[in-house]
Amino acid sequence: MSDPTPEHPETETPKAPGTPEEITRKLEDFIKNTLGGQVLFTRVEGPGGHSLPEREERPVEEAAKPDNGRAFEFNYRPADIKAHLDRFVIRQDEAKKVLATAVCDHYHHARMLRDDRESNSGGPKLEFSKQNVIIIGPTGVGKTYLVKHIADLIGVPFVKADATKFSETGYVGADVDDLVRDLVAKANGDIELAEHGIIYLDEIDKLSSGPERLGRDVSGRGVQTTLLKLMEETEVALYAPNDIRSQMQMMFDTRKGRTGREVVNTRNILFIVSGAFGGLEKLIEKRTNRKSIGFVPSDIKTTAAEHLFREARTKDFIDYGFEAEFIGRLPVRVVCDPLSADDMFHIMKNSEGSLIRQYEREFAAYGVKAVFKDDALREIASRAEEEKTGARGLVTAWERVLRDFKFEMPSLGLPELQVDGALVREPEQTLAKCRADAHSQFRELGVAHAGEVRAFAERFQRENGFMLDFDSEAIAAVAARAQREGLHVEALCAKLFKDYPFGLKLVTRSTGATTFVITTDAIANPDKYVSELVVNACRSQPESPASNNIIDLTP
Repeated sequence: MSDPTPEHPETETPKAPGTPEEITRKLEDFIKNTLGGQVLFTRVEGPGGHSLPEREERPVEEAAKPDNGRAFEFNYRPADIKAHLDRFVIRQDEAKKVLATAVCDHYHHARMLRDDRESNSGGPKLEFSKQNVIIIGPTGVGKTYLVKHIADLIGVPFVKADATKFSETGYVGADVDDLVRDLVAKANGDIELAEHGIIYLDEIDKLSSGPERLGRDVSGRGVQTTLLKLMEETEVALYAPNDIRSQMQMMFDTRKGRTGREVVNTRNILFIVSGAFGGLEKLIEKRTNRKSIGFVPSDIKTTAAEHLFREARTKDFIDYGFEAEFIGRLPVRVVCDPLSADDMFHIMKNSEGSLIRQYEREFAAYGVKAVFKDDALREIASRAEEEKTGARGLVTAWERVLRDFKFEMPSLGLPELQVDGALVREPEQTLAKCRADAHSQFRELGVAHAGEVRAFAERFQRENGFMLDFDSEAIAAVAARAQREGLHVEALCAKLFKDYPFGLKLVTRSTGATTFVITTDAIANPDKYVSELVVNACRSQPESPASNNIIDLTP
């Protein structure tokens, strides 16, 4: 780790005494001088890159809430959530229904418990089983996408992490309690809102550990054990006791007068875990005695495999390597089906979050209208299916096809790109045709606007005494750039060459030339071009002016 102490401390901007920056610097110096090591503290930051101490104007206890004083209200029905998911996720209808129902149950239960506490009726307290969710399905079928869009719709903070990065408390690795603290950061310090957030753990199947594994497993069963209380109900310290940065944050908040709650209750936090669970289907086959004997058509075998996960029981997960207590805290089970080529075609064609919209925007940024045809989408969908990575295969397939187009089209100046089946099958031939079309259009554009360029050159000569001799390529480049920037040709020329009179005077003083050849380099970067003309003219220093007073000082 590099030494954070500046080499010349006297040049460092002084910091006000007692500020977080000054305290951090003194701690760094103290530990370095005392322990002989090099250390660098970083301030804990919330969303948007703002450090938590800088939110003095909006302390946690004064965070903006609705008129009724509550940080979060839930007024959705399962059909509302499914309708929202239908806009972004193609297929997976059963998964959408189960997820939408589980989310509604969870937040309605939270509301009822809160209302019961506030009523102080004195009767028996309400009790509900927590609706934590486990999602099973192959990679790239939309598991994360489903959960993210649910969180976006209902307006709660959402934290996603891979289960593999955590370790049991007391061992090297991330602490699962950090997930709850991350929710508070996502909620901009609003603890009450964070207590209604969603924590999503992907690759949960990697935490399984079979009976053959010996010794202490701090990243498998150990993490499962650590997650048990977190998924049910516990209180997590807002400031991690073993993290010096978190303790520094507590000190800063105390100095700023923020003395609100210091714990986060996980009772109303919805936990959703997911994984591909490769090999689980074999355990289900064994339990249900479903193994086929003899020849089975491939389409029937595929259909049977899709439905096996729907028959998963708690015993199957225990045999897979999960603790019974852990899997018991995930009562809602959702199964996502693999995506076919037809599914991926509809994802590109109809989803609001379609990858095609992304490519259209990328080309549009350079003034190119990309038009995607159905035969191209079908071809790419077929290739993506072969990748066996679900919808992620679409990105791989498209990048192979469009990589060179994304590089060259911004410079060719063509207004439109037709992405059809021929382009997908023969991208090199289509790109060569685009180059030829661009060259032909470039020439035609130059011919059409040559008169306007010459008119500017004549006016420039009358006003300044210098003749700008545009070659044919330069005329075409001017016309193409004017079209891209939405300017008249003469207006663009006036903009590009507004500083040329002074520079050309220096060239004339050294060479005597009054006529200058303008090439495409001058159109692309006029300031650099005239600067190099001046430098080259000064270096040449001829003894007498050129007889024809014409100079071509192409850099």
